[in-house]
Amino acid sequence: MNTRTKLIAAFTAAAMSLSGCGFKGLYSTSLPGGADLGDHPYTITATFADVLDLVPQSAVKVNDIAIGKVTAISLDGWSAKVTMSVNNSVKLPNNARALVSQTSLLGEKYVALLPPLGAADPTDLHQGSSIPLKDTRSAPEVEEVLGALSLLLNNGGVNQIQVIARELSSALKGNENSIRDLLDQLNIFVGTLDQQKGSIVAALQNIDTLAITLNKQKKIITDALDTFPQALAVLSQERGKLVTLLTSLSKLGSVATDVISSTQTELVQALRSLSPALEQLNAAGDNFPQALRIMGTFPFPLGTTRELVRGDYANLYAYVNLDLSAVLCQVPGADALCKLLTANAKQTKLTPGSGTAARPATQSTLTPMLIGTGK
Repeated sequence: MNTRTKLIAAFTAAAMSLSGCGFKGLYSTSLPGGADLGDHPYTITATFADVLDLVPQSAVKVNDIAIGKVTAISLDGWSAKVTMSVNNSVKLPNNARALVSQTSLLGEKYVALLPPLGAADPTDLHQGSSIPLKDTRSAPEVEEVLGALSLLLNNGGVNQIQVIARELSSALKGNENSIRDLLDQLNIFVGTLDQQKGSIVAALQNIDTLAITLNKQKKIITDALDTFPQALAVLSQERGKLVTLLTSLSKLGSVATDVISSTQTELVQALRSLSPALEQLNAAGDNFPQALRIMGTFPFPLGTTRELVRGDYANLYAYVNLDLSAVLCQVPGADALCKLLTANAKQTKLTPGSGTAARPATQSTLTPMLIGTGK
């Protein structure tokens, strides 16, 4: 067997070996110069919407430093699931983000682990951790950038820039002062809005609270709106009576105004006359309500003397004046007797309460007597 036959046989054996093992065997082979995974690396997964042409054995980097490698890529529904092996000495928060990027414009792809947008999770990435789809993305490729640039240059608005610039120049020509004044006013307006930022935020929060309250009362508002047409129909039917009522109120207001205007002086004088009584009532202070409280105890003992009621008997002091002269002087033929009684009344002085004083025949005094239950 010559040398050429030996080479063909070797290549055939190699091809058969590759076809039997597949490319998966090559991807599982460690490449020289890769990241140092240490003695106990941990495995994490990340879900991407698109991994571009990322392949196993691609680097996993943090701040452009290789700290792991991609071990497998699989399809998970309509997403790509990337399995990575990371050096155990690398401590990353559990809510870290992942980005499929590339080393240069036409360089190889790798997975970059990025810090979270918000506060870092207190726990770290560990064996079996997973980065969800919302925290992953892919960097735009050169093909996408060139395609977008081509769309912009061919069918976009670049060819309209000259027209826009020309029309803008025509609009500004001769109106420089007005535009400058507008910009100054706009600057003041924006500054005022910035100063009122707190009030605007508070107003928006109040609107949000109002919206929440209205949402809770949605059924009541709906019922009210459903009833509102019926209420309007009733008001429409009673419109004539309402107009009559308002007209009558207007006339009543006019009459009341006339009455108040004509009696203004008397009303003011009456209020001024009432002022002393109110002042004295105010000066009485607490005495008046205390007097009303005591009045309810009559005829039971008052004060400490207890002269009115003693036990179950009440004292009665009565002075009866029997003056018959006024009656007899009206009787015809009794003139002499009338003169006698009148003269006697002028000469005699009545002393109430005295049992020994002289009294005319026509006057009498009752001595104190007891009125009780008869015990």
